[in-house]
Amino acid sequence: MATVTAVPGSKIRGGSFLIEERAPEEVFTPEDFSEQHLLIAQTAEEFANKEIVPNIENMEHKNFAIVRELVKKAGELGLSGVDVPEQYGGMEMDKVTSAIIADRIAKYGGFSTTWGAHTCIGTLPIVYFGTEEQKKKYLPGLASGETVGAYALSESSSGSDALNCRTQAKLSADGKHYLLNGEKMWITNAGFADLFIVFAKVSGDKFTAFIIERGFPGFSVGAEEHKMGIRGSSTCPLILNDCQVPVGNVLGEIGKGHHIAFNVLNVGRFKLGAGCVGSARNCIESAIAYAKQRKAFGKVIADFGLIREKIANMAAGIFTGEAMAYRTVGMMDAAIAQLGEQHEDMAQVRKVIDEYAVECSILKVWGSEFIDYVVDESVQIYGGYGFVEEYPAERNYRDVRVNRIFEGTNEINRLLITGFLLKRAMSGQLPLMAAIKKLMDEVLSGTSDEVEERLLAQERKLVATAKKIGLFAAGIATQKYMQAIQDQQEIMGAIANMTIETYAMESAVLRAQKLAAQHGEAGCAHSIAMARVYISGAMEKIESASRMVIAACAEGDMLRSQLAILRRLCKYEPFNTVALRQAIAQKVIETGKYVVA
Repeated sequence: MATVTAVPGSKIRGGSFLIEERAPEEVFTPEDFSEQHLLIAQTAEEFANKEIVPNIENMEHKNFAIVRELVKKAGELGLSGVDVPEQYGGMEMDKVTSAIIADRIAKYGGFSTTWGAHTCIGTLPIVYFGTEEQKKKYLPGLASGETVGAYALSESSSGSDALNCRTQAKLSADGKHYLLNGEKMWITNAGFADLFIVFAKVSGDKFTAFIIERGFPGFSVGAEEHKMGIRGSSTCPLILNDCQVPVGNVLGEIGKGHHIAFNVLNVGRFKLGAGCVGSARNCIESAIAYAKQRKAFGKVIADFGLIREKIANMAAGIFTGEAMAYRTVGMMDAAIAQLGEQHEDMAQVRKVIDEYAVECSILKVWGSEFIDYVVDESVQIYGGYGFVEEYPAERNYRDVRVNRIFEGTNEINRLLITGFLLKRAMSGQLPLMAAIKKLMDEVLSGTSDEVEERLLAQERKLVATAKKIGLFAAGIATQKYMQAIQDQQEIMGAIANMTIETYAMESAVLRAQKLAAQHGEAGCAHSIAMARVYISGAMEKIESASRMVIAACAEGDMLRSQLAILRRLCKYEPFNTVALRQAIAQKVIETGKYVVA
């Protein structure tokens, strides 16, 4: 079993980045990959290049026989059983490895969707909640790829509102089966999957999960959906007409299906975030290649400043996304390692992952919106050819849009981020309110921190400033609305945006600081430049969001005084991002791809 070295000291609490300062050695970054991690990354990359990429056109035309064959080949390489315990035929590796595979396999959205649904939401409910008998029966086939899994939660009337499902389950007269009636919508892998995790209400209100095999009586699959993107994946409705499910196929407890539905999504979210970063890495490579050969006004467009600006922003985002993704899964692995002998207890592992629900939602939202930026700018770089199916920019543009809907919409995830933090603060699990009060006292007294003499001191100062701005705005909002803040979705969303950008900023700076400590600032100037470009843009977003929150919560003299405090907090010398982007672009254009150093 691959493991990550535990972070020194006590376990890092989820969401604590807002009120605690992390040291570079406390975070896991791609530079910390072990030899085994690098080998798995190479295996996944080679599989993607040799097996997935040559079959893209066939999969685009819904040749699902090839899709199934690729799922099986991935299983033979161990890529599909990474989260499955060894005693059930899996590899039982760490979460860093899970993220690496999701990252490197993301060469084509159609297959990434198929593989992600199979290995994550189609398999993990049984890993985490299955009985011993269920695990022995189903997990070996899922791990090997012989069996393809799917997950059926959504309905036409209950997408984000999952608990409002209409599918019903009634115990048969002989007590041997549950009879399920209803319809599930937009089910990934439905056209060819063998096994389905399906949710229904027992006795009218007890939300419950069931394991359904394709051949069960009363189970059928509707017609393929004709989708905007990810056309190489299968998406169909499920029709349950007195579907006979043995009582032994109830997954977890009757009435506790929400634990399964929501817990497993955290893994899906961090994998989706990692996959978006991997996809961005592929997109920047094709965009650079096109920009280096396309000429206009007598020179290649890669020499134009506004094209170089786009490429530099892509690179800075990839650097930041990698830092966020592997920092998050590194914390998970460190916490799992601290479980000691309990590290094989899936219930305990699940609790560890749930601890980082905020960070998982951050990765999902940030990753899906960053890849949207990347593909949009890729189309712009390709110009007219970006709108033509013959070129990869067009397909990438279509394929990534669904990521903002998958694994809980970004709107729902934003509400989860703020709501989860406030819930922890109210319960005392996270001393957020104490931090807000301390900050309020500081800003009213006019005290401020001086820039320390250390590596990337100015950058760390900006991260600290971002945290203060976020806490200041959150404090104003909670003072005004108290518990009713849950009804103020725009404010909740703005606080989430500040939280997301703060986590991204700090992750990028910690990674750059860690590199600088190892190689010197001169030796990693490229990485520092990418971090600086990212945090410059993030500070603008944080300041804008905080102004919106303050203006929504105060007026008159109070508004003016709070804006004056915000201006004081936001007072800093900007980086020369034009020069920084020029240097970043020069490096990646020369190399032909995203690079760290």
